[in-house]
Amino acid sequence: MMVQQDPPFPSSKKPPKPHRKQPQTQPQPQQTTTILSDHFPEPESLGLPKWVSFNLFKVTTFTILALVIAALFFLHNTNESSATFFCFNSHTKKPIPIQLPKVDFNSVRPISDKDSVYASFTSRRWIVVSVSDYPSDSLRKLVKIKGWQVLAVGNSRTPSDWALKGAIFMTLEDQANLGFRVLDYLPYDSYVRKTIGYLFAIQHGAKMIFDADDRAEIVGDDLGKHFDLKLSSVDVMQERILQYNRMNPNRTVVNPYVHFGQRSVWPRGLPLENVGEVGHEEYYNQVFGGTQYIQQGLSNGLPDVDSVFYLTRKLGSESFDIRFDDNSPKVALPQGVMVPVNSFNTLFHSNSFWALMLPVSVSSMASDVIRGYWAQRVLWEIGGSVVVYPPTIFREDKIEGYPFAEEKDLHVNVGRLIKFLVSWRSTKRNLFEKILDLSFAMAKEGFWTEKDLQFTAAWLEDLLAVGYNQPKLKTLELDGIRLGTTVNQGELKEFVPQKLPCVHLGVKESETVNYEIGNLVRWKKNFGNIVLIMFVSGSVEGTALEWRLLYGRIFKTVVILSEKANEELAVEEASLDQIYKYLPKIFERFTSAEGFLFLQDNTILNYWNLVQADKSKLWITDKVPQSWTTVSSKKKNSDWFSKQARMVKKVVSTMPAHLQVSYKASSTGEKSLTICSSEVFYIPRAFVGDFVDLVGLVGNFNMHYKVAIPMFFTAMDSPQQFDNVFFKMIYKPELLSSNSSRSYSAQVPAVYPWTVSNEVGFVELIRVMAAGDPLLMELV
Repeated sequence: MMVQQDPPFPSSKKPPKPHRKQPQTQPQPQQTTTILSDHFPEPESLGLPKWVSFNLFKVTTFTILALVIAALFFLHNTNESSATFFCFNSHTKKPIPIQLPKVDFNSVRPISDKDSVYASFTSRRWIVVSVSDYPSDSLRKLVKIKGWQVLAVGNSRTPSDWALKGAIFMTLEDQANLGFRVLDYLPYDSYVRKTIGYLFAIQHGAKMIFDADDRAEIVGDDLGKHFDLKLSSVDVMQERILQYNRMNPNRTVVNPYVHFGQRSVWPRGLPLENVGEVGHEEYYNQVFGGTQYIQQGLSNGLPDVDSVFYLTRKLGSESFDIRFDDNSPKVALPQGVMVPVNSFNTLFHSNSFWALMLPVSVSSMASDVIRGYWAQRVLWEIGGSVVVYPPTIFREDKIEGYPFAEEKDLHVNVGRLIKFLVSWRSTKRNLFEKILDLSFAMAKEGFWTEKDLQFTAAWLEDLLAVGYNQPKLKTLELDGIRLGTTVNQGELKEFVPQKLPCVHLGVKESETVNYEIGNLVRWKKNFGNIVLIMFVSGSVEGTALEWRLLYGRIFKTVVILSEKANEELAVEEASLDQIYKYLPKIFERFTSAEGFLFLQDNTILNYWNLVQADKSKLWITDKVPQSWTTVSSKKKNSDWFSKQARMVKKVVSTMPAHLQVSYKASSTGEKSLTICSSEVFYIPRAFVGDFVDLVGLVGNFNMHYKVAIPMFFTAMDSPQQFDNVFFKMIYKPELLSSNSSRSYSAQVPAVYPWTVSNEVGFVELIRVMAAGDPLLMELV
């Protein structure tokens, strides 16, 4: 838009007055007009002294005026406010300093919901959205998610007849009747009115709040499949989560999109000076779960990108459809390192409810990002962390324009804000006092205004009024971390993200071949000391060499077993029904191997998705329901289960104490039998001895491998300690009849079933696997 200047002000000079006439005492006969100057004699030529004396008043006035102008010019150039000097007061006014609000957090009166129709309603899980238009199709799907209550918060733009079955809708009038202090600070036409919704949810029993958008669709319609909902569960607390390392002392912010396969995309709120940091993490730390109080999900389709990305990377009117790696592991942020957090795909647990406050004195596009950085800094004070998750929602790109002006303050200040937050310290003794102290410091530094400082005080009081208990402080690790020092190698984990194609990017990826070769080198480095043991059920003549060609590029060696031996192809004879009895001989041949991976030829192994698995743990399909099942040993019309159960009982009774205790701790009872199809499993070196001992205990029993393998695994270790790398594998036994590319995905660790019986079938397999390893196309 062109900026039009105001027209110039009219001149302050008045037109010259006409000379006055000489007063007349009597009528003049000729009525002639006599000019005043005509009555004076012709001026004599004056010397300088006389001229000065004659014009002394004018000289003095001009001199004073010149001095005043010079003084004003000097003061203006010393950055003093001109308004300070153009006032009628005799003394200089000073700006009023920002005052820290005085709040007694111990005497806040409760606020209860007594009048609304939802006064007696409670729910532990809430989805809070802001609505400005009639219900969208995405929102209609959102209300159908089981176990979650949708709360729609209206504003001045919301239609008066807004309604959606299954959702609680709060009009401006409803909001005003709640009696919250924050109402005095919230604009009428902004999504930041969600703040009222957060308080209402907490007041009505919330233990977790999903901060959502009415344009987003939950992938799979189940938040529990993506986020960690039960942080206190044993599984979550014992889970090892990848965490960005602290080895770079100058790093304070990261781009999480790189970790999930998109190196050329960056999230809204990432400082623009960090956009060029596209390298993946060389090594990650590993931390235990249970403290991910803020969980940030990614969005497929239209991710959370800023206006700079949106306006410079889009081709015409075509919509974005950007995809992230669904199989990348979630990643945590350590103290001292931050990540952008938004308000449309973020799960907050109760320990972080204080972090839901959306600032009101900044632009709407910057509010949630500034909130996210502010919240992360406070989160460190209670030992919590932000964890970024693979795609949890899909957003269709329907945006017609992107308001760059709304983000201007974000781009200008966000880098400085992050540095300020990392260096900020407080001596306050409880959490809310620290929060208020930080908000005060941010107001003084100009990151938001005094209005947000007062808003923070009102927000904290309202939290206490609706019954929220502030979490306890913990020791801040930030001051004790020696940045740049070498971390214990046992705590490090390597993970190489995939490089996914990103449509509509104006930046062309370079050195693609080098990148793919680099991946191959990394895979070989990771699996180069692991022996792959493969059982081929059909003819080996047309497939044995092909299997070695495919997997031999990655593993130490490929040992092929089959029902019939073939010396020319180095295929060894073995029976699948008791395949476990052949494994100890292979273990003896490769005493220096790090581990042994068993694979049937009806299962595809996407090795590029196994890099993040822990090679010191057992891997098996115990988390795949159709593969790992428990049946009754008294099953009707079958003696097979009863016989297998009796053999298991005898073997267990002869197990050494450590194996027997482990097995019984995981067993579901003597009247049940655990069955595992066992198409794929992994045994690390540390468990080889136990596996060999267990095979010896089975002895001459004709125990089927589908019974023996799960018994061995639960005896060797607790299932809670197994690596769950195969949790997301595709397992569809109903598709045994034919192969279909629609049943294959390069984003999962394994795919069952897939049949290869000849070279033609092998070529077909290579073509689908090339989606994860493009260099495979060199083999065909």
